[in-house]
Amino acid sequence: MRLTRTAAAAAAVAALLIPATAHTAAAATPRSHAAPGETVTLPVREALAELPVRDEDRTGYERSKFKHWIDADRDGCNTRAEVLKAEAVLAPVQGANCTLTGGQWYSPYDDRYIDGARGLDIDHLVPLAEAWDSGAYAWSAKEREAYANDLGDDRAR
Repeated sequence: MRLTRTAAAAAAVAALLIPATAHTAAAATPRSHAAPGETVTLPVREALAELPVRDEDRTGYERSKFKHWIDADRDGCNTRAEVLKAEAVLAPVQGANCTLTGGQWYSPYDDRYIDGARGLDIDHLVPLAEAWDSGAYAWSAKEREAYANDLGDDRAR
């Protein structure tokens, strides 16, 4: 997740972690059946050829089907506050009920600093609607919740 940022679904290609000069590695299962998060090493052209291509389908999409801004670690701060705290260049003061005051954030998109969290939006690196179009419609409610609140992928920072 990022402050005031969204990205194209091409981020899925980046998730493959494929070095441009890598050699094909022997695999016990076909690459198209690799587990989510599994590192697969092969040339970029082969990786792109492995990506499934089909029409996207937004039928049935509702943002509310992705329960978000939860307090997964039960520390009193929801996902939004966790992202704000992690990405601050000047830490905000955390008050009761994880109310954040002060703090400063940098936006590389317009090369400016933003004071105070109220002026910031938090968005997903791959927007929820794009995830739905690309297959999240088939996920369970718990899988969609986990995706919408994921803080564990350092590539998003």
